Amino acid sequence: MIWPHAPRHCLDAGGAYIVTAGTYLKKHVFTNPEELDFVESCILALLRNRGWQVSAWAVFSNHYHVVIHAEPSAGALRDIFKQAHVETSRWINNRHDVSERKVWFNYWDTRLTFERSYLARLAYVHQNPIKHGLVAVASQYRWCSAAAFEQKAPSSRVKTLYAMKIDSLRIPDEF
Repeated sequence: MIWPHAPRHCLDAGGAYIVTAGTYLKKHVFTNPEELDFVESCILALLRNRGWQVSAWAVFSNHYHVVIHAEPSAGALRDIFKQAHVETSRWINNRHDVSERKVWFNYWDTRLTFERSYLARLAYVHQNPIKHGLVAVASQYRWCSAAAFEQKAPSSRVKTLYAMKIDSLRIPDEF
């Protein structure tokens, strides 16, 4: 994991991205800890196994966000998220004894080319559990990278990142 900055090369060639995906009709499909654990582990494993470094993530009952960096051998985002959505849909539909239910709507990705933009989105993803009213402190939310970030990064970096203005960012997040 990269904490909390993107070296210049990550913002160049392969690039850094923020990805957001939402469930179909914004339904709360993944409603308990085991289900959230599965979505989180599936997405993170697929990204890492296909050459993407994960810098931040937050997983919720009806959407998720990730901030990622391409390594030289990185697989196509489209293929990774298609596989993640197929695997998590199949798993949750089997678990809920439902057949052919559409689980995911789509995903949106934005390439991050400026360090300030990258840092703002990193802060946004870490603070997202607060935005949705799930916790008072982001590091208390189990399915978010905020706690790991706060443990691994120097306190000066944590303070700098959390001081970033994120209220005017345009990120699909009306969940």
